[in-house]
Amino acid sequence: MDSILTVGIASVVLGALIAVVFFSSYLRKRTSEVDSMAKAESQDPIRIPKSNPKKSHPKSHATDKNQNKRHHPLDLNTLKGHGDSVDALCFSSDGKSLATACGDGVIRVFKLDDASSKSFKFLRINLPAGGHPSAVSFADDASSIVVACHTMSGSSLYMYGEEKQKEQQSKLPLPSIKWEFHHIHDKRSVLTLSGATATYGTADGSAVIASCSEGTDIILWHGKTGRNLGHVDTNQLKNHMAAVSPNGRFLAAAAFTADVKVWEIVYLKDGSVKEVSRVMQLKGHKSAVTWLCFSPNSDKIITASKDGSIRLWNINVRYHMDEDPKTLKVFPIPLCDAGGNPLHYDRLSLCPEGKILAASHGSTLQWLCAETGSVLDTAEKAHEGDITCISWAPKAMTVGERKAQVLATAGVDKKVKLWEAPKLQSV
Repeated sequence: MDSILTVGIASVVLGALIAVVFFSSYLRKRTSEVDSMAKAESQDPIRIPKSNPKKSHPKSHATDKNQNKRHHPLDLNTLKGHGDSVDALCFSSDGKSLATACGDGVIRVFKLDDASSKSFKFLRINLPAGGHPSAVSFADDASSIVVACHTMSGSSLYMYGEEKQKEQQSKLPLPSIKWEFHHIHDKRSVLTLSGATATYGTADGSAVIASCSEGTDIILWHGKTGRNLGHVDTNQLKNHMAAVSPNGRFLAAAAFTADVKVWEIVYLKDGSVKEVSRVMQLKGHKSAVTWLCFSPNSDKIITASKDGSIRLWNINVRYHMDEDPKTLKVFPIPLCDAGGNPLHYDRLSLCPEGKILAASHGSTLQWLCAETGSVLDTAEKAHEGDITCISWAPKAMTVGERKAQVLATAGVDKKVKLWEAPKLQSV
């Protein structure tokens, strides 16, 4: 009995020892695993800083990008929805409609009741297939639009007008083609269309529109009927643009040379156009004139040249008595490249009051005092790419609860922007 008890006790003690050894081994193994996990965890913060900059870099870049996209103080609104570069724009005479010519083959006419609206209604006009609109101008009123369209075979002009609405018709009538002319400048494209309401002398108040080709020819058209009113040739190798004065009296062209030629549109007693005759030449620039614009009263012209200067001319002279136009002021263009070399302006537009001159070069937009040439404000990246067109609304526009002078700009970034005029500095 004692031997059996001894064997039992020995078995219990041996089992206990085995259990202790087993659990000790297990605990050492777990302790080793815990230590290895702790070491692994202690290495994670070292990897995070390495990976974090890569992950956080886009965020910081996005922040910088958002800061760069922050609105300029004069930026009022953006008209979106264009499918390609916007190459031309034009305000109606009342300033309540803005027509845009887009590379997607569509003319859009926006209704601008309030320049600060979140959205704008617009009329869509699809051009004939294969046509690329290069210029646009209103004819007579906001319901008639003249469009220059270029194809491989040459340039065409289309005048779109709204059909008269029937009494029981509830939907707005779609514009239809009222007149059209093809191959108007042979195979050359139209650079600009410039329209004005002829009110000078015996003119009958009809719209006259000048189409300027990339060659040397310019044609004057009657807006309502499409009648060819006259043809002139600059004989200056290559045109840059042409403009009709606000009263419909003068036609001026900027071309490859340093001189600007000016023609007078002569009207008969019945209001029709008799002829377009050359009357003066603006001489003074040392290099090609890139753009020009008339003053609101049509008696002055502002020119920008590749010689790095802006000139203000008085054309209200007795040219029939051989009196030459006079240079009133010369201003240096306040833009330079990285090397300090002066740059030129691509576009000009003078506000309806004649006090603020808007000008652009590439994607840079500037507002200048027309009296002194001083810079009022600058938007260095007004568009994400080159600015293609700028134009002031002919009348002050509604902006919320106030009225303001508004400038419209178009660019290759598929956008049209509205800008408020800066305040003139007190003298």
